[in-house]
Amino acid sequence: MILADLGAEVIKVERPGTGDDTRGWGPPFDDRGESAYFLSVNRNKLSVAADFDEPADRELLHALVAGADVVLDNFREGSLERRGFGPDEMVARHPRLVWCTITGFGLGNPRPGYDFVVQAESGWMAITGAPDGAPTKIGVAVVDVLAGKDAAIAVLAALAGGRQGARRLSVSLAHSAAAALVNISQNALVTGRESPRWGNAHPTLVPYDLFETADRPMVIAVGNDPQFAQCVRALGLDELAADASLRTNAGRFAARERVVGAIAATVRTRPSAHWVEVLGRVGVPCGPVQTVLEALQGVDASPLTGVAPLAPGTVRRPPPLLDEHGALVRAEGWGAFAKGA
Repeated sequence: MILADLGAEVIKVERPGTGDDTRGWGPPFDDRGESAYFLSVNRNKLSVAADFDEPADRELLHALVAGADVVLDNFREGSLERRGFGPDEMVARHPRLVWCTITGFGLGNPRPGYDFVVQAESGWMAITGAPDGAPTKIGVAVVDVLAGKDAAIAVLAALAGGRQGARRLSVSLAHSAAAALVNISQNALVTGRESPRWGNAHPTLVPYDLFETADRPMVIAVGNDPQFAQCVRALGLDELAADASLRTNAGRFAARERVVGAIAATVRTRPSAHWVEVLGRVGVPCGPVQTVLEALQGVDASPLTGVAPLAPGTVRRPPPLLDEHGALVRAEGWGAFAKGA
C-alpha cells in the first residue's frame, strides 16, 4: 500500500473464492461486507483472483511478472518453487525485475510468521506491561507494519540503485522486530543484563511516565535537564527544583520514586487540560491519554480508505472487492493501467 500511495500501479493477486485472509478478519465489516482490517491496508490496489493450479492462471501470472518492475510475495518456503515461480529463477529470467519476499523468520525457515508470535519471541512482550503483571503484546500489529515499511524501503532502494544493485530482496518479521528494539537491545548488549518491564515508565529517563490527573490519565515526558527544571517549577515543586542532585538525569534516575511520587501527588489535584496548558506553556512535552476516536478527530481519515498518506502519497482507489478487476487484468494485463483503470 505504501508503494501504491506513492504512485505505483499495484495488482493484488488473491486466491479464488476467499481471497486475502484478512477479508474475513472481522467484525467489524462495512456495508459491502469488507472487514475493517482488510480496508486498513489495501487502498490503491487492483484485485485479481488466480489459481496456481490452473494453466490459464499460471500463464496470466507469468505475463504479469514479466511486465512488472517489482513483485512482492509472502509465501512459505518452497511454495512458489513447486509451482514454477521460484523468485531466484524469475529474477534470473527477467533482468529488470526486483523481487521482495516477506517471511516470518527469514529465507530458509519454513515457520509461518504471525505478528503475535514474533512479538513474543522478539523480546517485545517481555518488556511490555506492568512490572508485576504478565508479558503484554502491543495493541497494534506493529511487527507487520514495520516489516511492510522495511519492505517498501528495500524496494525503493533497489529501484533507486538501478538494475546493477540487489534485485532479490528479503524482509522478515523477526528481523524487523529485533531491529526495532533499538535502545532496549543496545542496553542489553552493553550491560549483558535482561531489560525488565517498566510499564509506562521509561527505562532510562525520569520523569517519563503516566500520571493520573483529576479527570483522566496523562503522560509527562521529560527528555533533558532544562525540561526537568521547567517542569518542576511549573508544577510548583520548589524542593525538587532546588535539589542539585536532581539536575541531571542520572540523579533523577537514582531518585525515581521520589521524583515520580512528588509529580503524581501534584497532578492528581487538577484536570489534565490544566496541566497540559501549564506544562505546554514552558515547553515540557505532555499530553492526555486519548481514545482512538479522540485521536482521529481532525485527522484526514475515511471509513473506506483509512488514514490518508502524507505527501507525496495520494488516495486514488478504494480497497478492491475480491477479483474486482479480474476481467480487466485478464483482458489487458498491465495495459489496463495506461487506460486509467
